[in-house]
Parts: sequence; C-alpha cells; structure tokens
Amino acid sequence: MTLTSTVFKTIALVVRPNTDGIAESVGSVVEFLENGGYEVVFEEQTASHLGLQLDDRRVMNAAGIGAECDAAVVMGGDGTMLGIARQLSPFNVPLIGINQGRLGFMTDIPLDGMHDALARILSGSYKAERRTLLEGRVMRGADVIHVGMAVNDVVVSRGTGAGMAELRVDVDGQFMYNQRSDGLIISTPTGSTAYALSAGGPLLHPALGGIVLVPIAPHALSNRPIVLPESSEIVIEIVRGRDISVNFDMQTFASLQSQDRIVIQRSPHAITFLHPDGWSYYHTLREKLHWNEYPSGEGKLV
Repeated sequence: MTLTSTVFKTIALVVRPNTDGIAESVGSVVEFLENGGYEVVFEEQTASHLGLQLDDRRVMNAAGIGAECDAAVVMGGDGTMLGIARQLSPFNVPLIGINQGRLGFMTDIPLDGMHDALARILSGSYKAERRTLLEGRVMRGADVIHVGMAVNDVVVSRGTGAGMAELRVDVDGQFMYNQRSDGLIISTPTGSTAYALSAGGPLLHPALGGIVLVPIAPHALSNRPIVLPESSEIVIEIVRGRDISVNFDMQTFASLQSQDRIVIQRSPHAITFLHPDGWSYYHTLREKLHWNEYPSGEGKLV
C-alpha cells in the first residue's frame, strides 16, 4: 500500500535498544515512511544505540519531538513505550506501537503487518485512545526528595529479605487503613493488565476514570484491592519497615525511610495511542491473556 501524506508530516522513530536483528526492521520502516513523503526524525537515544548512517536525518530529544513531530512510532516492547510515553506526555504527541518485544499490550502492531497498519493510521484511518497517567512526589518532612510519573503504576515495596512493610494509607485527607504487606501497587487502568493483575487486582477498561490500589501479599486477607475515583489524592506513609522503595513504572526509583510520604494523584497530562481502524481492546485481551485458548483435546471458540 502506498502512503499519502495527508494528516501527518513529521514522524519520530523510537526504537528499543540492544535488540537483535532490529536494524533491518527499522530500515524497512524508515524506507516505507520516506517513500510516502514523510520526514523521519530519530529520537536521540535511538540514534546513538542503532549506529545508523543518518545522512541528513535529524536527531531530537523529547522536547524537540514534542515541538515538531506529528506522531511517534515506537518499535519495541511495552517497556520502551512506557519510557517515551512519560517523556512525551506533556506535548500531546500521539504514539504508534510496533511490537518488537514479548507481550505488547501497548505496542500492539505486529512486525509482519506494520506497513499496512502504518499506512492506514497515517492516512487518517485510525482509532485514537487516550490514557491517563499518575504523578507522585516523595516527601521527607517538608522536602520533596523525588518526583515521578507513571503510565502503568507506582509501587511501594519491601526489599528482598526484609520483613513486612507497614503502610498508612489516606485518601483525600481521610484515613483508609494501616496495612502490613510486601507492598502496595497504585495503578492506572492501563496498568491494570500489568503488575496489578498478577497481584490479584481487577482489570479496568482504559476508558474508565479510576485508580486501583492492590496490596502485595497482605498479612490480613481482608485487605483487598479497591478502585478509587481518578480525582483522588492518595498519601502513603511508611510507618515501619526496612529496605523499602518506591518505583514509577519499574523505571525510576527512590529509597524510603520511616515517616516518608508518597503523595499520588492523576497527572494533568495524558497520552494518546493510535491503532488501525477496527482495533478492539477486547481482542487485545483475548490475544494477550489467552482467553480463547483451551487445553489440548478440548473445543475452542469459533
């Protein structure tokens, strides 16, 4: 299919580092886009680790991409998407994910169909999906010692070999509970298919406005997951425990002490994913969670 430059003009390319055989796929995407009349620019880390001959192609950081690019094509896994999504969220640059990883909830376009999918999206035949983010700050007394943003989740957890953490949780200034556990996951609807799901949390459709709290191996079995309004301000205080940390999307970390507080709320920024027209969230769930598979010898859905 031939591309026609009607909706988008400048496309940023973001690629997962240290991936065997990815250069060929990247070259194919670049050639396809440029033959369609689009300018391709490289995200700066992508340019450095690929070692490509860039010729006269431009290299940009996140701020440059936000200022000049109409969309970003992300080739990698969900981790690659998480990293660039946080950086680009203030600029409202839509993201297109090509799966070069394993699971691929966010990078959902397969390599063998990427040309057709890109052609459809960039010609205006797409489904736009907006996702909320969380932001948090770590307070030590009156000082802010760390600030982070999360597409998936904020996780407070104990270290390996340490005893249980005791956490106090307040929501909108109201005491909720003290919890003894291995930690607590505070998740967006996007993150409800990630760590929160493996810890027993519910699936939330991305269009829902909610924040999920999921205890990690709680001491009391009555400590269950809860979905809060997306307008909530959540404060988690470290009552006691050793070797406790907080991470944002498993990519930025802060080491915590007793009486430290993590203040979490919905970010004013959001991200937009572009999918080929006809894309279905439920199809993604069936495919990634294997809902349509049966044990050997049994029937299957048709």
